[in-house]
Amino acid sequence: MASSSQEQETQGSSTSIDQPPLWDYVTKLEKLAGAGGYWKFKCNLCSETRQGSYSRVRAHLLGIKEDAYEKKKTESQAKEVQLPCEAGVGFKKRKGISTPIERAFGVEIRDQLDQEIARIFYTGGLPFNLARNPHYVRAFQFAANNKIDGYVPPGYNKLRTTLLQKEKDNVHKLLEPLRSTWKEKGVTIVSDGWSDPTRKPLINFMATSGNGPLFLKAVNCFGEVKDRFFIAELMKEVINEIGHENVVQIITDNAANCKAAGEIIESQFPHIYWTPCVVHTLHLALKNTCSPRNVEANELTYEQCSWIKEVHEEAFVIKNFIMNHNMRLSIFTKFTLLRLLSVADTRFASIIVMLKRLKLIKRGLQAMVISEEWYSYRLDDTEKANSVK
Repeated sequence: MASSSQEQETQGSSTSIDQPPLWDYVTKLEKLAGAGGYWKFKCNLCSETRQGSYSRVRAHLLGIKEDAYEKKKTESQAKEVQLPCEAGVGFKKRKGISTPIERAFGVEIRDQLDQEIARIFYTGGLPFNLARNPHYVRAFQFAANNKIDGYVPPGYNKLRTTLLQKEKDNVHKLLEPLRSTWKEKGVTIVSDGWSDPTRKPLINFMATSGNGPLFLKAVNCFGEVKDRFFIAELMKEVINEIGHENVVQIITDNAANCKAAGEIIESQFPHIYWTPCVVHTLHLALKNTCSPRNVEANELTYEQCSWIKEVHEEAFVIKNFIMNHNMRLSIFTKFTLLRLLSVADTRFASIIVMLKRLKLIKRGLQAMVISEEWYSYRLDDTEKANSVK
């Protein structure tokens, strides 16, 4: 058997693509019930009958001893690290010695529980902001106020199946009074496109009525062509889920594909109207008024309102200069409590929003550019620093 094992070990280390799998050297007798990938097998080399998984077969054929196999298996498992209190870190007294007062108030037990909870955050990569969640505090308070012997927290499968479904049903129950008013007063569907933190394109749908808005769903549009037909199909799905007889209108922005999708909906549902977003319309109107590309078509208006564009460009330079220089930003935070806003161009009246914020922090900006700190750090870009000042 030793010579066979050595020969088999040599074959197992071969890089030939014609080398058969290890299961070919044994005969599977029966699959063990309820044991996952465990089999009862007979070795074709030594005629011994054994049971185990593929790893056990490999250990047998390569002549790896049982104790070595078990040791390797144990070493591959995650090792449990002692808590600071268990290792005696931060304690002046010897482990196991405590005063009657500490035992009465459970000081050591409380400290150990704190460390166990903290390790959940550290090993799971959880944000510390989770500790401010009221449900996080309520869960431990409930466990402390109720004697639940042998309680085990819900596991992976229960969290994503049973408990998730219960929470979903509870939310639907709480929103039912709002849904019940749709048949009487009608409902408007509002849709908009946006991107999540991973830059994944999404289209969300909300239902709004006199009693308040209700989020319906967000559709992942990654890899899809967002033309009028695709958007119209998404709208139809939402309309059918709510009930077309309850829908009065659907609102989107003024993009060409959204407008064309709205026309398709109007042709299929004559009682439903497509309405362009008023906020988006005003944003485009203001942007068009301040755009130099339309001087010939709107010369008088641009002449009277072009100063808005000029002031915005100057404000944009100031904001970028401060935000893109760490030292400038550090100085800025010393002179004002408010922060500079990075308003996206797609936001309504983004120019007005930015100028309003600069007006609020005007005194802080003036104090910053005449301070000694500003003068000390202006050598890195003297020209722009003087321009901003």
